[in-house]
Amino acid sequence: MTDRRGVIAKRAEDLLPGVPYVRGWVRARRGTDALAGQLVALGLQTDFPGLRADVNVFGDGLVCLGSVRPEAAALLAELIASGLAMEMADRVNSAADSDEHSDPRAA
Repeated sequence: MTDRRGVIAKRAEDLLPGVPYVRGWVRARRGTDALAGQLVALGLQTDFPGLRADVNVFGDGLVCLGSVRPEAAALLAELIASGLAMEMADRVNSAADSDEHSDPRAA
């Protein structure tokens, strides 16, 4: 898999001075905790046993999912797609409500 922003790089094993590793790891930890909370709420925590925060050689935080079964990856993809579809529907509904209230001819 390629990464157009260069975030996916070698893990930081040998630390260099001046690289904000801790800042990157803290950001990754926050993302990991947020994802873990949602996985627990969905009863999927056991499907992602390798979920952890990490940092690369540039100090960029990484959320590592670890090895997961194909079914778990497919389910995660479905959940993301469902969430996006709901978000898009909410935006359409909000726009329609906004147009309805701002158009004097709608009454």
